[in-house]
Amino acid sequence: MKSVRGVVVGAGVVGLSTAVCIAENLPLCSVTILSEKFSPNTTSDGAAGIVLAAEFPDILLERQRRWFKDSFDNLLAIAQSQHSPDAGVMLSSGWQIFKEVPTNRKPFWSDFVTGFRTMTDGELKRFPDHKFGQAFTTVKCECSTYLPWLEERFRKAGGWVEQRKVNSLQELSDSFDFIVNCSGLGSKQLVGDASVYPVRGQVLKVDAPWLTHFIRDGDGKTYIYPGIHSVTIGGTRQEGDWRLHVDKGDTDGILDRCSRLEPSLKKAKVLSEWVGLRPSRRNPRVEREWLQLQGRMVPVVHNYGHGGWGVTIAWGTALDALELVRQCLKEMPQQAKL
Repeated sequence: MKSVRGVVVGAGVVGLSTAVCIAENLPLCSVTILSEKFSPNTTSDGAAGIVLAAEFPDILLERQRRWFKDSFDNLLAIAQSQHSPDAGVMLSSGWQIFKEVPTNRKPFWSDFVTGFRTMTDGELKRFPDHKFGQAFTTVKCECSTYLPWLEERFRKAGGWVEQRKVNSLQELSDSFDFIVNCSGLGSKQLVGDASVYPVRGQVLKVDAPWLTHFIRDGDGKTYIYPGIHSVTIGGTRQEGDWRLHVDKGDTDGILDRCSRLEPSLKKAKVLSEWVGLRPSRRNPRVEREWLQLQGRMVPVVHNYGHGGWGVTIAWGTALDALELVRQCLKEMPQQAKL
């Protein structure tokens, strides 16, 4: 008999990863995912899903290294297993190129990806506007395949799934003993976090099966990521922009910039266009608190605000959230006596 009831709010890559970690590691917990949207309608579904990272300003670098390594190792193990095609996880090699030499030529995550090195002058010749580059092999996640695979894994671990919008944490306090908030941009309303903001991203899927290596401009605004069924090209990083419709000007800009890096894209057929809002924050919020809900103290673990790095660090922050849930469960008897 499962004795503790927990709920995870949100079914993007962070919510599903967190729910799987809890359900598989805490067998005494009955875990439910509540979300207004599930795959294929989440922000994560449109993510390019390439695993590399930016540095968050106020989080210990050691913690960020752990988040990256845990996530990379988890996805690498899937990519190298029989589950790779079902999970939509694959190895991806390519180049990150810079118009100016970056201050940090060797980012904190370079030790964890495979074969990281500085590009040679010969390799850079094809990118005349760029002065510096890095070559490496990382992991790519096709989220429209990966999310349903994670959800199925969650159900196999005994998890429950319910599609409904959560308007307030108050409405959950009667049914659950702990709450894990993975609501992304929804945290602006759900927990009143004014520091969460959207960064609009527009991408195209194109048919270009001849492309096998990724190319990413270091500014993060232009990228070409070959996948299993198509090539994702992008993009935009428009802070504070809530528009969810496709912008023709952005589409033209993406095609123009990407074709300059990879001229053969002029021959590629556009299959689809997509817009999503990255749930951004100065730093991701991965912490716990006790909240008074409907007259009782309920532990709430927060895991949101990953911005454009959800796929990159989801599993690492999910393991942190699991540890925070464990701490809450240890404190629960004392809390109940208060």
